[in-house]
Formats: sequence, structure tokens, C-alpha cells
Amino acid sequence: MSAIIGIFDLIFFAPVVNILVLIYQGLSAVHIPGTLGFSILILTVLIRFLVWPFMTSQIKATKKMADLKPHLNALKEKHKGDKQAFAGAQMALYKEHGVNPAGGCLPALIQIPIFIALYQAIINILPGAGGHIDKINSLLYFPQFKLPSTIDPNFFGLNLGAKPSEFGSLGIGLLLIPLLTAALTFVQSKMTLPKPVKTYPSDSPKEKKEKEGLEESMGQVQSQMVYLMPVMIGFFAYQFPVGLAIYWNAYTILGIIQQHRISGWGGLSDIVAKLGVRSS
Repeated sequence: MSAIIGIFDLIFFAPVVNILVLIYQGLSAVHIPGTLGFSILILTVLIRFLVWPFMTSQIKATKKMADLKPHLNALKEKHKGDKQAFAGAQMALYKEHGVNPAGGCLPALIQIPIFIALYQAIINILPGAGGHIDKINSLLYFPQFKLPSTIDPNFFGLNLGAKPSEFGSLGIGLLLIPLLTAALTFVQSKMTLPKPVKTYPSDSPKEKKEKEGLEESMGQVQSQMVYLMPVMIGFFAYQFPVGLAIYWNAYTILGIIQQHRISGWGGLSDIVAKLGVRSS
């Protein structure tokens, strides 16, 4: 296990730590207020653009899979009771449309160690968050960049090391942070779904049945992901330091922008239309 941790620190954790500290020391040199907060934001943007191609691949693969859902439902109906025939027809369908079933999973797996490294870097640099500046300093490539034992945690009046769960002593306004985190997560999760399926009087019985099947499968995804994920992430934001919420919210906003550029508003289309925002 220690060997695995050592490899992880060498390949992922140490580079992320050094980039974060380099940004922090650069901003400190020009006396930028809220240095730690801006360092986290800049590092978040850099990480997001680093994984941008992987996310693009994942979003496109997910969209293709969603677009093929009606065809898959038709194949299920055609080969009902014959799993082998359905599996063969399914793979032929994927091949015809250039879809790799693992295409949406591989990019996510590549990102996981980067996210863990970023999380650990932020946790260890935040004052009062249970981190260890000594651990950060031990991983620096250049000793002259070493951080002092205490750094200013303030960012526009927020203590980045404080936790919203401590709102009783720190102010009820801290509760807005996990609420914002949950709201942004909901927006992104909703956008990953296909546009709501519309039925028309001119639809044939077969088309109506296919749309009903698609709507049912989408409903299952919505109940499991679109509502559960924001609650879970919001709870984490409630328990973790504000600095991590700053990272997560910035990362999510960039994800929303990328999702919209590739596949529009997706499952959020109806809500966007009601708000009078132009939909793609």
C-alpha cells in the first residue's frame, strides 16, 4: 500500500501541490488580496482545461448512447427472450453508429486520481481543515517556495478553512454555500439527460410506445442521479471547508459551460424555456 501511495504522490499529488503553491507564491508576490482563494480558483480552471478533452469524449459518448435509446428499445422488443440475439444486434448497432460503450467510463476513470490529488492539496493547505503545511512543503520541487506555518485563509470575507456546519458560531450565511453547491450540481446533472420526450397526436402507436419506454428509463435515471447527487454533494459541502466548495462550484460551472457547448441544455430545456432563456 505504501508503494502505491508513493507512486500516487509522485505522479499526481506532488505536481498538483507544486502548481498550487507556485500560483499562491506568485499572487502573494504581487500582493493580491484573497491569495489562497484565487490560487484554488486558478488551479481549478487549469485542471478543468487539462481534463477538457476527456470530458468532451465522455459527454459525446453519453449523448450518443441516449440518442440510440429508442433503437435499443426496438431491438429489445424484436429479440424479446433471446438475450444472445439482442446482444449481437446491440453491438452491431453500436458499431454502425461508432459508439464505444466504454467511451463514457474511461475518461471518468482517468480523472479520478487528478481529482483526489486536487482534493488532498486543498485540504492540506487550508488552515484549520486538518491539513499539514509540512506535508505540502515536503513535496515542493524548490525549497524556496516553502509556505509559512500559517497562511491567510480569507477570501472576500470568507474563511476558506471554515465549515458551513459551524454556522451556529460563524453565521447562518455560510449555509448559502452548500445550497449553491447543490443547485449547481442539479443543473449539471439535469443537463446530462436527453431533452424531454414530446408526444404528438400524429404519433403512431409504435412511436408512442417507444417514447413511453424512453420516458420511463429517463425517469429512473432522474430519480437516482438528478436529485440524489445534488443532495449528496450539498451535504459534503456542508461538512467540508469552504475552500473545497469554492473548487467544486468553479469546476461545476465550467462543466455546465462545456456541457452546453456540446449538447445544449439537455434535460433542462423545459425549465430554461419557461425562464425565457434561449435554448440550444
